[in-house]
Amino acid sequence: MAGRLAVIGSGLMGSGIAQVSAQAGWQVTMRDVDDASLDRGMTAIRASLARFEEKGKISEEDVAATLGRITATTDLDAAAEADVVVEAIFERLEAKHDVFRALDKICKAGAILGTNTSALPITSIAAVTARPESVVGIHFFSPVPMMKLVELVRGYQTSDDTLATARNFAEEVGKTCVEVKRDVAGFVSNRLFAALVVEAIKLVESGVVSAADLDTVAKLGFGHAMGPLATVDLTGLDVLLHAAENIYHDTGDPKFFPPELMQRMVTAGELGRKSGKGFYTY
Repeated sequence: MAGRLAVIGSGLMGSGIAQVSAQAGWQVTMRDVDDASLDRGMTAIRASLARFEEKGKISEEDVAATLGRITATTDLDAAAEADVVVEAIFERLEAKHDVFRALDKICKAGAILGTNTSALPITSIAAVTARPESVVGIHFFSPVPMMKLVELVRGYQTSDDTLATARNFAEEVGKTCVEVKRDVAGFVSNRLFAALVVEAIKLVESGVVSAADLDTVAKLGFGHAMGPLATVDLTGLDVLLHAAENIYHDTGDPKFFPPELMQRMVTAGELGRKSGKGFYTY
C-alpha cells in the first residue's frame, strides 16, 4: 500500500510517525509552522535511527533510505498529493479545526484525514470539514518507534473504507491496531490512563505516598514497565492535563478533573522530561 503520507506537526509524536512511516517505505512530507521546529524534528529522527543502527537493527543504508523519504516543509499545501494525512499538533480543538479546515480544501478527493489526538472526540474535529466520512482517529503511542499500539477511532460519520485504509496504513508501518467503535473523549487508552493518573497525583498531593513509591507499586504490584508518574513525565504534564480536561469537559465525570497539583506544576513549567523537572528531576 505504501504511498504518500503528510504528517502535520514535527514534535515528539509527529517526528516519530514520520520516521516509522518512512522506514516502511512511505514517501513522507512532515510539515510544521517554522524551520526551527522542523530542525528539532529531523534531529530527533536522526538520533532515533542512529540508536537503531547502533543496536544492529537497521543498516547504514536503511538510515540513508529512510531519511531520503522524508521532506520537511512549512508549506501546508504540500499535503495536496497525500494519500493519508496524520495531524499531530497540540491538543487544542480550535487549533485542530484550523488545520482540518485547511486540509479539507487542500487534500485530494479520497485522501484519509487522520488525527493523532489522544482525547478529543473525532466527530468534533471532523465537523469543520465537508468530508467527515474521511476523518478518522489514528492514535499512536509514545515513543512511536518503540510502541506497537495504534487506536483507530471512528467518528460518528467515519466510513468503513476510511477505517480500513487507516488500518492498512498503521499495520504497514508495523503497528497493532485496536478499533474504538464509539467516539468517546479519551477513547480507551486515555480513559483508563487519565483515571489512573488523576488518582495517582491525588495520592501524592495529599501526602499519602511519594511519587517514587507510587510508581514502585505500579511496577512491582501491577507489572507496569513504568509507573504512571514517570510516564506522565515522559509524555508531558501539559499533554496529560489537556487530555484530562478534555475528557472531563466531555463527560462531566469528576474522576477526570485534574488535581490542583497537576495544574500548578503545568503553570510553573514543570512539564516532565522536556522541561528538566516534573515528578522527577532530569
